[in-house]
Amino acid sequence: MKTSNVLLLILVLLYINASTEWPTHTVCKEDNLEIYYKSCDPQQDFAFSIDRCSDITTHTFNIRAAAVLRHSIKELYVKLDMIINGKTVLTYSETLCGPGHSKLIFCGMKKGEHFYYEGPVTLGIKEIPQGDYTLSAKLTNQDHVTVACADFTVKNYLDY
Repeated sequence: MKTSNVLLLILVLLYINASTEWPTHTVCKEDNLEIYYKSCDPQQDFAFSIDRCSDITTHTFNIRAAAVLRHSIKELYVKLDMIINGKTVLTYSETLCGPGHSKLIFCGMKKGEHFYYEGPVTLGIKEIPQGDYTLSAKLTNQDHVTVACADFTVKNYLDY
């Protein structure tokens, strides 16, 4: 009996190591708006949630995000791509942490520290574009190493 348990454990561990994709997580799903995300970092998943989908269309809404940092953050850059039918139609990038740019509470955190944020976020948009599309988000540090990355699937059928 012990041998079969050991074999089962080995098979489970091999399957987990062979898996190359993280699961798709639901951020929110309400009426005409659905948002999902999947980590595109093969070595790390993270937690992300919002209170309600409908809150996103307001100027400011609350989020919760958590991860264990695999890399230190002296400088942090974000790049967002909006992808429709496999083609990038919009790109946005910004410095979030760095000399003279310390917009976030986790600027200066070290590798191995647990990042947790719960609070307000302002996107600066008045409405979410209609349709089905992907928002690819990638955070890189001063060494051009990926700190976190995710592909968000947005399905918006709201008529503003």
